[in-house]
Amino acid sequence: MQRRTLLLAALATPALAQAPAWPTRPLRFVVPFAPGGPVEPPARFMAAHLAERLGQPVTVDLKPGAAGSIGVRDVVHSTDGHSFLFFTNGLPIIPALQANPGFDLFRDLKPITLIADNPMCLVVKADSPVRSLPDMIARAKAAPGTISYGSSGVGSITHLAWLLLESKAGVEFLHVPYRGAGQAVNAVYTGEIQVYIGDLGLLLPHIRDGRMRLLAVTSGQRLAMLPDVPAFAETLPGGYSLPIYYCLLGPAATPDAVVQRLLTEIAPLRTQGPLAERVAAGGGTMLLDGPAPLAERMRVETPLWKDVLGKAGIKPE
Repeated sequence: MQRRTLLLAALATPALAQAPAWPTRPLRFVVPFAPGGPVEPPARFMAAHLAERLGQPVTVDLKPGAAGSIGVRDVVHSTDGHSFLFFTNGLPIIPALQANPGFDLFRDLKPITLIADNPMCLVVKADSPVRSLPDMIARAKAAPGTISYGSSGVGSITHLAWLLLESKAGVEFLHVPYRGAGQAVNAVYTGEIQVYIGDLGLLLPHIRDGRMRLLAVTSGQRLAMLPDVPAFAETLPGGYSLPIYYCLLGPAATPDAVVQRLLTEIAPLRTQGPLAERVAAGGGTMLLDGPAPLAERMRVETPLWKDVLGKAGIKPE
């Protein structure tokens, strides 16, 4: 028996030794958003880090459209073993918007890791008459549907933030969707929209140079870096907490060994490098905690957003 076991082991060893190394070609991060948004910089930071660690180029491929489903389809149909999806919590919103997006989140994608949680914030143009979150809500109650807000598109997390706000406060705003966060931010300056909720890290430069005024943050409590800025939860009944998070996924067929290799190589980013610095500067938290927490968020949030959108009268098409 022992001799037979040794023989089998000897026969298996060359096969293992000849298993192809990974990666064998350039990697690709598909980001399903337009240029200029908050997702592109962290994707590029991580791509640069992995290129150095893996010895292969890592490109960032922007594929906006259809609430992100164009980019998701690209990844789930990739068979090269080197294509990955860099997304946000807009991902579990897709089933609430599209009856047949061309993929199933739980069947066709493999969670790799959450990357970071970033708070969002409510801003207005510096000369806006809106002075606070309670002031904005009072104005909306007095004239429903007249205060305009922008988003990165129908079904984006910047849209869902407002639907949740409307539900909590019992008010109605006017939605103006754009093709990406960059366009929505510009619309604040031009006066096309009056208010905007977006990634705090993206908006801080505009706030600090005095062109925008920060009214509140979308967290359950005030941020240590902004102790004088109220949290949404201080005003809204039942509280309110909605960060924007970044996450990394691959096609369902991605080998576990590849997932583990990626997690090992990006682990240093939790505490060092430009990505950690950017997240900390925006009041966020680095995560990089593996597949299970991301899978759990997707499981919980998919029915949650279906409920929120359903109550707003938005049905899957």
